[in-house]
Amino acid sequence: MPAATLTSKGQITLPLAVRAALGLHAGSKVDFVPTKDGFKVVALDTQVASLKGRFAGRAKKPVSLAAMDEAIAAEAGARVR
Repeated sequence: MPAATLTSKGQITLPLAVRAALGLHAGSKVDFVPTKDGFKVVALDTQVASLKGRFAGRAKKPVSLAAMDEAIAAEAGARVR
């Protein structure tokens, strides 16, 4: 199983086998998704379609559009002040 060592700056180098399996290259971004056993490393894609289901299970309960609009308006108002 591939392993990596954490540096004093909190950095790791992903082993070549992991980079190849995830299709990563220089400049690629990854996300660390919490699981019950730790974290899952997921390669991020720049395509909008790849976001489908990305945040499933992260919210305790669904948020209504009205609540989203209120939160956006509140944040925008706070930034203007």
